[in-house]
Amino acid sequence: MASEGNGMSDERIGTALIKQVIEEELKDVPSEDVPPLTPLAVQLKTEQEEKVVNQLGIMIRIVGDKVKDDKEFQDAIDGMACGPGSKWDRFKKVTDKVFEHGITWENIAVLFYVAGKLALKMVEAHLPQSVRDVLMWTVDFFRNNLLGWIRDHGGWVRWTFFLFLLSLGHFSLPSALRYELTLIIYLCYVPRIRG
Repeated sequence: MASEGNGMSDERIGTALIKQVIEEELKDVPSEDVPPLTPLAVQLKTEQEEKVVNQLGIMIRIVGDKVKDDKEFQDAIDGMACGPGSKWDRFKKVTDKVFEHGITWENIAVLFYVAGKLALKMVEAHLPQSVRDVLMWTVDFFRNNLLGWIRDHGGWVRWTFFLFLLSLGHFSLPSALRYELTLIIYLCYVPRIRG
């Protein structure tokens, strides 16, 4: 079940998460070089949503740390900031590359990480107005291509657990699923057997 049923919105969480990742990446940039992002993103409505966004933000940084040494990946980010063609076409090319093998939780985390890196590259290339473009494109891509998948796969709340396991590096997604299934079986059935 997606997060919508418990008063939290997967759409609000995702949008706020994208904004948070971009802001985190730009935190050391002088504020006069960064355009305001607030009007472009929705505001969270509950403390629980804020906690989920903060937990996911940490996990995205950890997943991002795993790909930051991938030269091909970093070259793609650099190309997005200053390569030929329109910035939108280059952004689309990056999203196609991230999701070339389908949508996964790890790929979603990578896309959000890429959005933050792209925003920083745009500021470094003296194109700060493009930071807003990166935010809008990422949010649009999220809403149009990822939100339904996220809802179909249990929503953000359910998947904070998997992103945590993935971030530890000890689990692949299939083993994380087996671990959760074992935990669910234990929590749901063992008390009934004992009682």
